[in-house]
Amino acid sequence: MSATEKQLQETLEALAGQVNPTRPAPDAYRLARGDWLRRERRRRLVLAILVTVVFALAVLIGLWVLNQAPTADRPIFNGADLPGISSRRS
Repeated sequence: MSATEKQLQETLEALAGQVNPTRPAPDAYRLARGDWLRRERRRRLVLAILVTVVFALAVLIGLWVLNQAPTADRPIFNGADLPGISSRRS
């Protein structure tokens, strides 16, 4: 082995000795999974609330629109347009 190779090997060994391999905590997976599940539950709760609010708004807007329609001017169905059905009772 030449002097350059020996010097390079010693330098690399010195650098490798300085590296401190950090080992994850024994419960790191459990903590990460718990954090992920907590965020997932929060996302689902927010989505459920959002869907409920949008549905409630759609119902309220629909009821408001139906309430604004005139009742006497234009009936949706009065039975007079169908053959064989009289709108007057005998």
